[in-house]
Amino acid sequence: MDLILFLKALLLGIVEGLTEFLPISSTGHLILVGDLLGFNDDKGKLFEIVIQSGAILAVCWEYRARLWGVVQGFVKHDAAAIRFVVNLLVAFLPAAVLGLLFAKAIKAHLFHPVPVALAFIVGGLLILWAERRVHTIRIHEVGDMDWRDALKVGFAQTLALIPGTSRSGATIIGGLFFGLSRRAATEFSFFLAIPTLIAATVYDLYKHRDLLQANDLGLFAVGFVASFVSAFIAVRGLLRYISRHDFSAFAWYRIVFGGVVLVTAYTGLVEWTAA
Repeated sequence: MDLILFLKALLLGIVEGLTEFLPISSTGHLILVGDLLGFNDDKGKLFEIVIQSGAILAVCWEYRARLWGVVQGFVKHDAAAIRFVVNLLVAFLPAAVLGLLFAKAIKAHLFHPVPVALAFIVGGLLILWAERRVHTIRIHEVGDMDWRDALKVGFAQTLALIPGTSRSGATIIGGLFFGLSRRAATEFSFFLAIPTLIAATVYDLYKHRDLLQANDLGLFAVGFVASFVSAFIAVRGLLRYISRHDFSAFAWYRIVFGGVVLVTAYTGLVEWTAA
């Protein structure tokens, strides 16, 4: 394997894993980093799809005992397990439907550095607004949610169809607006990522199946492992972080990072593709 290509795969895998479950947009970071590395062609886009599955596996592994308990409970017709599964399906549907309807148009017009940077900044401002509101917590644990709560979070997730918005950010902050505790909103975001990302990965792999080549397996394996390890670290780190802090630091990161991209694009310091 070409060493430079290997390093690009490693770096992008780390970026995907670290950003997938933090409210800072993995898609936005991959677009920007891929653009800087010159790894934003069709193979680069296919690579991003593959390494996303490493992040999915990481959250499944972290919650393996709980997920297995849900499977067992569902088979045994346990009410709590059935409610959990129904909530995930209900929350998954809005983004699935709108994604099928508008994904092509969104990718054609918004998957570029400057629109992503603007979404970074707007998302950061929304997080600051959400954190400065008075929180009225109705739901302390994920198990306390009903289908109406799940549907609200599901509609919040549709905002993440705009690259740079952040799927996890939209669901977590949406959860806060709708009365979930920080931990409940964060954990439900993790769980909702499983059907959402699996569906997106399978759909995109099917669409781009003609680009799959056996000699790319090594490259994909590097990115997959890097994504899994970094996502596992990020999930555990985020849960520890929110036990003592709010999400304001992520908001300021988004605003500063988006501002840097806009300044470099405006001044020409970085030649962003299709900026």
